[in-house]
Amino acid sequence: MRKFMVVLDDSRECLNAMRFAAMRASHTGGGVAVLSIIPPDEFNHWIGVGEIMRAEARERIEVHFEVFAKWMRDKQNVDPELIIREGEPLNEIIAHVKEDPEIGVLVLGAGDDGKGPGPLVTQLSKQSGSLPIPITIVPGDLSKERLEAIT
Repeated sequence: MRKFMVVLDDSRECLNAMRFAAMRASHTGGGVAVLSIIPPDEFNHWIGVGEIMRAEARERIEVHFEVFAKWMRDKQNVDPELIIREGEPLNEIIAHVKEDPEIGVLVLGAGDDGKGPGPLVTQLSKQSGSLPIPITIVPGDLSKERLEAIT
């Protein structure tokens, strides 16, 4: 089964990337892998405090994921999987793409605030020639109706 991998973060553009990935998976019989990355700099504290913060970060991610997962299950009939990794976002995205042969497309949301597409889109665009899969960049200001028409 081909999976669409989308990155879950706190950005607004993440929403359209999630929608696009779920709709494409639904229309093509694919799956959705939702990757969330905990940056290493969040835990540069004492060991005990770092462990508590790591557990809290995972809990926040799982709650955030469940909102998207419920919509995907209810509206798109897609049951997404959650992957949580720790490290530098660019490295973790590339590593996971290379580790999971079922991932067929990386879906990213581009910012619409006039400051550029966002750091992940910029960094991964530079790496796109050496990735084993294509990248789909979804504009952050596309309406739900337009997304439905495209997918």
